[in-house]
Amino acid sequence: MRVVGGVARGRVLKSPPAAVRPTLDRVKEALFSALEARGAEFDRVLDVFAGSGALGIEALSRGDGNCDFIENNTKAAAVIRENLERTGLSGRGRVHQIRVEQAPQRLTEQYTLIFADPPYEDELAIAAIERIAESSLPGPTATLVLEHSSRSETPERLGKLQLDWSRRYGDTLVAMYGVAP
Repeated sequence: MRVVGGVARGRVLKSPPAAVRPTLDRVKEALFSALEARGAEFDRVLDVFAGSGALGIEALSRGDGNCDFIENNTKAAAVIRENLERTGLSGRGRVHQIRVEQAPQRLTEQYTLIFADPPYEDELAIAAIERIAESSLPGPTATLVLEHSSRSETPERLGKLQLDWSRRYGDTLVAMYGVAP
């Protein structure tokens, strides 16, 4: 697992604990190509169910903004901090060791880009992401990226955000949501 673009390109990231499934490099490359083509803003990034922090770190590498990482697992949170150090991006990332459900009450920023890569088998994850999408966390031009199993259904809406792009990569489905007009 590595950073595939930007200032930290090629840097190897430490893998998270065994229970965490990292985004494959080829999926990450395709996702970020799509985000850049769509003009997504990398100013204020939120990475929930962050695992190794690979998606948020990729965004930091490609932009000049900041990222908040939400990861409840102690070992995974430590891996994110280590990966921020490895990439030289620790000054632009903050790790919050809280449950995703707590994010709307604990964070006060508005985000331009939100990544949600929950465990595939977590049935409560979509409800937590829905609460984030309904909260004040997504800014007026926000893009939310949901990565999930291609065997599960992709919601048409998440809160005030409307599905406007999705692609399947093997067992993984990546969906992008934007603020509905």
